[in-house]
Amino acid sequence: MLSLKDIKQDPQIDAFMKRASLNLEAMGYTEHGYRHAGLVSSIAHNVLERLGYPPRSAELAGIAGYLHDIGNVVSRDHHGQSSAALVMPMLSRLGMDHGELAIIMAAVGNHEEEYGHPVNEVSAAVILADKSDVHRTRVRKKDVTGMDIHDRVSYAAERSFLDVDAEKKIITLNITIDITICPVMEYFEIFLTRMTMCRKAAQVLGCVFKIEINGAVLL
Repeated sequence: MLSLKDIKQDPQIDAFMKRASLNLEAMGYTEHGYRHAGLVSSIAHNVLERLGYPPRSAELAGIAGYLHDIGNVVSRDHHGQSSAALVMPMLSRLGMDHGELAIIMAAVGNHEEEYGHPVNEVSAAVILADKSDVHRTRVRKKDVTGMDIHDRVSYAAERSFLDVDAEKKIITLNITIDITICPVMEYFEIFLTRMTMCRKAAQVLGCVFKIEINGAVLL
């Protein structure tokens, strides 16, 4: 069976990943390269593993998490759907089972809040992993005075961690924000839609979604 290791070693996939990251850097977006792809892959895998899903489902979540932003090689707009269109021929070439490929296509094609839905457990895990990666290391600009609200909120995030309590069926996004850079309200101003999507994703996994910022449970 095709593994995440196989995916990472494929020259075409690697070339597309590099170019997608460079495209977003040229546009001034936050980091969407190997760090983000690797972290989303790891978190998505761990979410399903900790909730007791089959190991293969966790592996598929890891693969989908790694590839979810590869569509940025085409365009930022509707990049989730571009990602789905790209992974189909690439993973087919590598011999992936058609049923598994369909699951991955649905996951990468549904990870954006503008049009996405948590249509299966793999999709739900990728959504939670992607939206929980809020951290200052993703911000390319270092001058706070020149940042827009998206960069400022991300730069204010000193720590973010997605905690999965399998026994209580609670998934909590823990964030530490430097409120001297941005107030907590600004986080919700731009990320409320994403958090609503996370709540729906957690429900697909039979869990409740919560947000804890600076030690206070806010959702």
